[in-house]
Amino acid sequence: MTKPCIICVAITGSVPRKADNPAVPVTISEQIESTQAAFEAGASIMHAHVRDENENPVSDPDRFARLVEGIKKHCPGMIIQLSTGGRSGSGRERGSMLPLAPDMASLSVGSNNFPTRVYENSPDLVDWLASEMRTYSVKPEIEAFDLSHIFKAAEMNRDGRIPGKLYVQFVMGVKNAMPCDRDVFDFYIKTVQRLAPDAEWCAAGIGRHQVEVNEWSIAAGGHTRTGLEDNVRWDKTTLAPSNAALVTRAAELCEKYERPVATWQQAREMLGLRPSA
Repeated sequence: MTKPCIICVAITGSVPRKADNPAVPVTISEQIESTQAAFEAGASIMHAHVRDENENPVSDPDRFARLVEGIKKHCPGMIIQLSTGGRSGSGRERGSMLPLAPDMASLSVGSNNFPTRVYENSPDLVDWLASEMRTYSVKPEIEAFDLSHIFKAAEMNRDGRIPGKLYVQFVMGVKNAMPCDRDVFDFYIKTVQRLAPDAEWCAAGIGRHQVEVNEWSIAAGGHTRTGLEDNVRWDKTTLAPSNAALVTRAAELCEKYERPVATWQQAREMLGLRPSA
């Protein structure tokens, strides 16, 4: 298999704090430094949340703007993907950073359960976020926590609410949502290929499932996501040393399955993104 594998690094997330693992970058300068190391290790997409001074996730356009500026300076060409996830805000506040026109932004097209709450994505909010992404030429990364989310994304692609080639990420292992199950994973792939034959797909395993899902994705010809957002531990007992170390581990799996790691240029071409500014 010679298709390059895109590695996305989710650098900080909205749950883990410094107390969970000192390697988790929280301040803007820490995030830039951690992203640069992950970029040099082979990541071509960075997925980011931002935190306030108390380490709480926030939808703060000013903080996102400083992060975007730093990434463009220190990681030229890297694909910048900002989170519109629900832990950082509510309602349209979640899309307040989209006027920054990042390359990509996450988009959840349906609701599901999280460990202690409902991750609510109403149809009106989904349509508004998708509209803002079209306005600012931001490519959605569909975060599929459930099979129905793949069907919804394909419907929105057909009717033009999500234009261009779909990029669908399977999120597996979140408590009370879709478990990490190989048969389901394989069915997800078949479903994407049936509903959107030209789509690219990726997968993320949460917690102890991260490396497992990394390997499944790479072996099956898809792309993969790693990083301290999804798993602050290297294994069941040891804290992960850095985002760069997790990217290096994913790159080693690419080598195992004879897949080249995608450069940022290749990733932009595969995803149909605009050239780097």
